[in-house]
Amino acid sequence: MRAPRGVLWDVGNVIVGWSPRRLYEQIFQEPAACDRFLSSVCTLDWHIEHDRGVSFADNAATLIAQYPEHEAEIRLWGDRFIDMVGPVIDQSESAIHALAARGVPQFGLTNMPSEAWPAVTALSPAFACFRDTVVSGDEGLVKPDPAIFRLAAERAGMAPQDLLFIDDSAANIASAAALGFHVHRFEDPAHLFPVLVGHGLLEA
Repeated sequence: MRAPRGVLWDVGNVIVGWSPRRLYEQIFQEPAACDRFLSSVCTLDWHIEHDRGVSFADNAATLIAQYPEHEAEIRLWGDRFIDMVGPVIDQSESAIHALAARGVPQFGLTNMPSEAWPAVTALSPAFACFRDTVVSGDEGLVKPDPAIFRLAAERAGMAPQDLLFIDDSAANIASAAALGFHVHRFEDPAHLFPVLVGHGLLEA
């Protein structure tokens, strides 16, 4: 397998943190109430529809019809989505800048609501290093669907074998690997630089 010559980055929990608890722990005083809300009302299965392109307003309306007593909290998901994001992961930001300094082509592939993307990119100048980013909410496709990986490679102008894909999700990593991408599952930020060096993308 030939060495990669570009990097395809996930965003949430790879470049910036993302957790609904960052927001809702400010809303619910009791941890148990926060747990119940996130496990039974604003669930990740509900949220994935934002990533598919459903607007915050439309997705909220469906849920409010089921849980009218939580209307205010449900609307916060869209109104204060950026409060779920952060902090910037320093090692990733540094790696992106180091790769850019070497002229390594970099791209993004994120499951992200279209409405949230501009505010997320404002959190770090590292995003300006990306030549292109495929945002799921713009495409109506979400990882780990192989179609969105094919689209990212096509827009990058590279074969999967030319790209190192970095993501925190095991399912996404498996889907990308099956298509021929080089892959690295992001679990410990300290491992990032050695991985990039090992692939010949950075120098030790």
